[in-house]
Amino acid sequence: MRTAQARNPRLTGAGPGAGDRPVLLVTFFGVPFHPAACELAVGAAVEAGQPLTVANIVELPPLPMSVCLGHDHLDDPPEMAAALRAPAERAHRLGVRVERLLVRSPRPVAALIQLASERRPGLLVLGPEPGRLSGRFFRRARRAVREKTNCLVWSADAGEEGPGGRPGRGCLPGAV
Repeated sequence: MRTAQARNPRLTGAGPGAGDRPVLLVTFFGVPFHPAACELAVGAAVEAGQPLTVANIVELPPLPMSVCLGHDHLDDPPEMAAALRAPAERAHRLGVRVERLLVRSPRPVAALIQLASERRPGLLVLGPEPGRLSGRFFRRARRAVREKTNCLVWSADAGEEGPGGRPGRGCLPGAV
């Protein structure tokens, strides 16, 4: 049996720019990741051979003196820090290059859009546990990511909202 070899590096995934499409796993305000989101993000990074970027996006209140003194973000409690660190450690054990980010911004959703445009992920996983964030905030973030990024987006609770924003109409569980 003869097989053809692609000579164009863009087709094979080898060559310059091949590693430019990481998997981006995101949570907001230190909310722990949903187990399905972690499983999907780590599994996708391992299967695709792409790096995993784990981001915690927190709100930076407009308090100039706190920023100057370095008290703009307090450390997370140990159990919460461990929950946020777990997917990165698991991916690292599986041989994936991992980057952890703490993004502080007065506008967390806009910061996520900017992060996605800078990192150009192949897959963006909105990973906070459903119910731990305000539903309004999460729907707004999911809608903004869907409209303003050009990557595949997955969310743990996307099955609640189908195409066009109508609940339960023709949407696979988890697909956004």
